[in-house]
Amino acid sequence: MIAIVGPTASGKSDLSLAVAEHLGEAEIINADAMQLYRGMDIGTAKLRPEERCGIPHHQLDVLEVTQEASVASYQKYARQDAKEIQARGRRPIFVGGSGLYLRAALDQIDFPGTDPAVRAALEQEAEDLGAAALYERLSQQDPKAAQTIEANNLRRVIRALEVITITGQPFSANLPDYTYHEPCWQIGLRPDPQLVAPFIDKRTRGMFADGLLEETEALLKVGLAEAKTASRATGYPQAMAVIAGRLSVEEAIEEVNLATLQLAKRQIKWFKRDPRITWLDPLPEGKRLSPEELLRRLLDTQDGKALL
Repeated sequence: MIAIVGPTASGKSDLSLAVAEHLGEAEIINADAMQLYRGMDIGTAKLRPEERCGIPHHQLDVLEVTQEASVASYQKYARQDAKEIQARGRRPIFVGGSGLYLRAALDQIDFPGTDPAVRAALEQEAEDLGAAALYERLSQQDPKAAQTIEANNLRRVIRALEVITITGQPFSANLPDYTYHEPCWQIGLRPDPQLVAPFIDKRTRGMFADGLLEETEALLKVGLAEAKTASRATGYPQAMAVIAGRLSVEEAIEEVNLATLQLAKRQIKWFKRDPRITWLDPLPEGKRLSPEELLRRLLDTQDGKALL
């Protein structure tokens, strides 16, 4: 298998198409948690069907915005897609920046079950005591897990505490060493966040110009505002604020740019911990390399010569 990983706005989708076309017999599996959602197209930079070069894509548009994305569910269905692709004699290429989803698909990792009663109790505590209190508890019970989970990511904090309660073990114990469940080559795009900033700004402005507000209005009609996961996708809270009159478009663009840069830094930090990734810089000296140029660089690597 192949996985193309890295931060947002680094050119993963374009490179995945170039690699798939070079291989000739390949299909792509999405590994961006927010691209799982139907109707969230512009704000997630999802490739339109006509942009996919005739290459089959999987794990796109599989959830309604009112559904909650699950890493365990993604693991099940993404691995199933990979097996079916291989059974057709083709190569699966995972593409995305959602680190935990990628590890779930690629690595030897099992997820404990859930307990609705425990989850409900933790959610009620979060309402009564606040997110900070639950994060403090996690820091005391599992400092290692707390270092990898942001304090304001209440969903992941609750999940970690739920696992600790159910299993009696630290949540971090369920994230094993980096061991693939079957052979995989990971290719990472790692631009300097400061160098990628102009491209993020260009992309954000393009999203608003292409109809992000109209897309968000349509999603609000089917429950986006109440959605636990989908409503937090970068770009949509800002678009909702414009629609509600709390932000101007220019203010929203600035907020989206900042949030995207912060997301990119978190993603780079996550992927840097994985020693198996072959890294490429898509922005040497601030100039974005074309997918074809990146592919040529891959073909010059030892793994590229063997696997491509």
